[in-house]
Amino acid sequence: MDKQHVMKALDELKLIPKRKFAQSYDLVINLKNLVTKQEPIDVFVTVPHSKGKKIKVAAFVDQQLAGQADQFCDLVIREADFPKYDVKKMKVLAQDYDYFIAQATLMPKVAAAFGKVLGTKGKMPNPKLGCVVPPTAMLEPLIKRLNHTVRVQSRKGLALQCMIGKETQPEMEIVDNVLAVYQAVLKAVPNETQNIKNVALKLSMSKPVRVF
Repeated sequence: MDKQHVMKALDELKLIPKRKFAQSYDLVINLKNLVTKQEPIDVFVTVPHSKGKKIKVAAFVDQQLAGQADQFCDLVIREADFPKYDVKKMKVLAQDYDYFIAQATLMPKVAAAFGKVLGTKGKMPNPKLGCVVPPTAMLEPLIKRLNHTVRVQSRKGLALQCMIGKETQPEMEIVDNVLAVYQAVLKAVPNETQNIKNVALKLSMSKPVRVF
């Protein structure tokens, strides 16, 4: 799959009547020759351009990182606040925030207090994503990177779907983001192109248009 394939699909989507709001572009990658229950796909991809939507980040920190967290994160949760969160409030938290970061020294207490709920939602601070940080960390670069991060998961069956941009963005930004996610999925599946059935693009309210 190359840029021309993606641009052709975008041209087809442009023919669809416009809505009264800016729709998102979703990338759909259908897999084959793979049992995702045995070989689940869960990939974080840093795409070169914005996804067109600002993420919301919550931070579990103590006084060493509280100042930075206040400046760069959408919610700051200190250790003293942990008892305020019952299961219901944790579920709301998991729904409202895209990513959670944690100061490494607090991580055992975060796991004990929030793990049962955030863990089942796939929202626990992820070390692979750099979301478990030392007390001396600089949070601004991490938050910027998270705003360019796409998560691709095989939740049900063999279809992967993720948002990769908005129709208000320049076309080449969408193309670059699509190719970045596709290449990351190729590396994540065991047999590369042999595991790719097809690739499609869609708008929020449209049917998928085949790319490849």
